[in-house]
Amino acid sequence: MIQPKIRTTVILGAGFAGMALAREILQKMPDRKLAAFWDDDPTKIGTIIEGLPVQGPIALQAQSAAGIDEAFIAIPSATKKQLRAIWKTLVEAGIPRIQILPAISQIVDGEAHLVLTREIDPQDLLGRNPVQISLKESLRYLRGKRVLITGAGGSIGSELARQLLSGGAERLYLYGHGENSIYQIDKELRQLQAGGVGEGSTIVPVIGDLKDANHLEFLLSRMKLDVIFHTAAHKHVPLAETNPVEAVTNNVFGTHHLVEAALAAGVSRFVFISTDKAVEPNSIYGATKRIGEDLVLAANARAGTARFLVVRFGNVLGSRGSIIPLFREQILAGGPVTITDKRMSRFFMTIPEAVTLVLQAGGVGAGGQLYLLDMGEPILIEDLASQIIRFHGKEPHTDIAFQYIGLRLGEKLEERLWAPDEDPIPTAYTRLNRVVRPSPARDIRPFLKLLWPVCFFDTEQPTRYRNRQHLRTVLRAWCPTLEDKDEPAY
Repeated sequence: MIQPKIRTTVILGAGFAGMALAREILQKMPDRKLAAFWDDDPTKIGTIIEGLPVQGPIALQAQSAAGIDEAFIAIPSATKKQLRAIWKTLVEAGIPRIQILPAISQIVDGEAHLVLTREIDPQDLLGRNPVQISLKESLRYLRGKRVLITGAGGSIGSELARQLLSGGAERLYLYGHGENSIYQIDKELRQLQAGGVGEGSTIVPVIGDLKDANHLEFLLSRMKLDVIFHTAAHKHVPLAETNPVEAVTNNVFGTHHLVEAALAAGVSRFVFISTDKAVEPNSIYGATKRIGEDLVLAANARAGTARFLVVRFGNVLGSRGSIIPLFREQILAGGPVTITDKRMSRFFMTIPEAVTLVLQAGGVGAGGQLYLLDMGEPILIEDLASQIIRFHGKEPHTDIAFQYIGLRLGEKLEERLWAPDEDPIPTAYTRLNRVVRPSPARDIRPFLKLLWPVCFFDTEQPTRYRNRQHLRTVLRAWCPTLEDKDEPAY
């Protein structure tokens, strides 16, 4: 019988997170040989913690790292600058495997677990320092509640589910159209629970289609939900341009069906996830999200004491189908890295930080309000690509070429977070703004009636069904900034 290789391991950080990791490794991982803690704190260097010597500083220890197979970075309070320096030190030392405990609020609250560790990723080193919010405090409003996440298998939905494990929710419904993605997040959450994360919420995977209004009404009447986080949408801008009817059917009518079912079922809180592409939208996707915002905000007038609100933010680092996974694929293939335009920029935030702020907004936000996450300064896409290339040990333009491909359908060179008639006002909460719209809300019901026969067959208007040109005409009546172009009729 082949014996597993024993990995010599060090833990960077001898604080509470590092100590928790050490205890779990010693108890659960016989194939690891813990050699030491590495730390820069002079008060800890030379001491013994959990039976292990604390050595330091980190840069000095890395100079004699021969024989170290693996390093766990367990410093949740580390800034992005500090993480970049640590990562560079470990790479230059030749340590082959670098794991990290993400700086998420479960760790800040003192619940570091081995199951949360993962391979270090470019997004861990990019962007600004995330805001540190007590997740347990932010999720107090969800304790003992029943929560539904739509699009639970997506990037935002799945991170919501991970963080909600610490919220003490009674029941967590994972709703999605794709069975594979729902299976994956369901499996991951159960593994996290088995690893000690969370308080034992009941996890319920649900496969469904937002376009099916009857099924949504059926489900919500039986789930007895308290809170809905609506993240599900068709999000790919060029795909929405080539499949506009499907994008509208799913994003607009899916949201409409969910809102109506939530109102009928007496859901007390409804949080809609929006995007900067909803600001003066020129794309089909952006238009559908702007309409979604209007649907949810209008619903609040019929919600009684319930709260229906919107949280808008820009791009998130590392989401499925986003630019970072694409760049990584291109870099690993030897290039070139494709850039739309040297001038193209976007707002970026890490997924965990965005979700933590969404959860906070869901608790403190007022009904009928639009909230905007403070995204910081926009980043040039070419600069982002250069940082990711360097993460992989290569030099931009030298080892990896750049190819400029021009704007794709529905894309802008830069995005804005609010429109000229919107005014962002800071709240009492860090990186959370409330957007004031001075113009009165329009009645959206007549507009939906015009969209309906395009998306759903109407025997009285058969020529409207799937008529893309008519769809664009109707959409432009609500979103005048939507690009006016000729469409094939069907």
